Amino acid sequence: MDLSLLSAISPVDGRYRKQTEALAPYFSEFGLIQFRIRVEIEYFIALCNIPLEPLKGFPQAAFPELRKLYIEFTEKDAQWIKDKEKVTNHDVKAVEYFIKERMLNLKEFGDLSTFVEFIHFGLTSQDINNSAIPLSMKEAQEAVLFPGIVEVKKLIADAAEAWKDVALLAHTHGQPASPTRLGKEFKVFVERLDRQIDLLEQVPFSGKFGGATGNFNAHTVAFPAINWPDFAHQLLQDLGINRSKVTTQIEHYDNMAAYFDALKRINTILIDLSRDIWTYISMGYFKQKIKAGEIGSSAMPHKVNPIDFENAEGNLATANALFEFLSSKLPVSRLQRDLTDSTVLRNVGVPLAHTLIAINSLKKGLGKLELNPSAIEQDLQDNYVVIAEAIQTVLRREAYPQPYEALKDLTRNNQKIDKAVFDRFIDDLGVSEAIKTELKQITPFNYVGVRE
Repeated sequence: MDLSLLSAISPVDGRYRKQTEALAPYFSEFGLIQFRIRVEIEYFIALCNIPLEPLKGFPQAAFPELRKLYIEFTEKDAQWIKDKEKVTNHDVKAVEYFIKERMLNLKEFGDLSTFVEFIHFGLTSQDINNSAIPLSMKEAQEAVLFPGIVEVKKLIADAAEAWKDVALLAHTHGQPASPTRLGKEFKVFVERLDRQIDLLEQVPFSGKFGGATGNFNAHTVAFPAINWPDFAHQLLQDLGINRSKVTTQIEHYDNMAAYFDALKRINTILIDLSRDIWTYISMGYFKQKIKAGEIGSSAMPHKVNPIDFENAEGNLATANALFEFLSSKLPVSRLQRDLTDSTVLRNVGVPLAHTLIAINSLKKGLGKLELNPSAIEQDLQDNYVVIAEAIQTVLRREAYPQPYEALKDLTRNNQKIDKAVFDRFIDDLGVSEAIKTELKQITPFNYVGVRE
């Protein structure tokens, strides 16, 4: 069976391809190869710019042509590398051979054969992988994921502002509780996201660049006068990532784990949001805009299911399970390295894709919400009992004896608690008429506290 949207095993490349294709340039096999070439080329150019003695004669006019190898990288180029990998049985070595061949074809710059062996000079494959992958993650974060997270947060903030004056029956332990404002409940998620977004932005994208075991052994034995750690620091800084200074053969992945953990916390907040909105929909507080032709249930024609929030919750949970695995596995490696990180790193894009799918679902779902004021108001009216807290608190202020117990007896000994029940109770209190008037003005619609 040929690979297609219908035959793809993973839904992120099948069913949800249209939603995840923005991540393909960063996390596909094509994208990984392209980023590897970019690191190799920029490394070679940086060596020329030192300049290394053997590279002094390399024509700087050829630099733009070398950069075209990754800027104008094509699927045909990627296939050449994959075919070469079948021979080398080594993916990064195949990239090296690709660059060397293309460099030798730059005939307009003369004979470059004396320079090609400085492609991948002194490096191990993880110098390339552990620079290319965090670079791809950083650029995907900036171009795709972060804007999506910010957009969802803005939609939540817009809802918080639109519904800031809507009184809402709160529920603690699933029971009616002191009223709140719908806008404030949405604002809770905005504040939580703001904090976690701040923390996410503080996590650096780090790479490793130091040779076979992190000590620049080969570099130093060939050119001992050069400060190779400083060179590598500047190279990765120019690429756009930080360099981990003391490493084994591989990056230790601590910052990558921190990034996954930060995204996991954001996703957890969005799961919480999805479940709350799902519950509000089930309580009738929200309706959902209906699109012509859509089916809510295959069996029950009346249903409009909250599928966007369910889809978001499922994909966020899937992403978090993978983030949990990645952040706990990647920082662990036997001695100077084992190969377990290599295959695991190929899955970095999967939880990011599930996160992106969830973000798109939340944007869609939030855009379909319509407030149902009558249901919200009816719930407040039916749960007048929640002002008992307010009445007993005012009575405490007035030094009324055992106010909590008085309200407890009232609210637990009456099957139906409404305004009339409270008014009769207040009329019988041994307090001033001014206090009675104050107490009678309290309703579930105005007992909502203060704004933040």
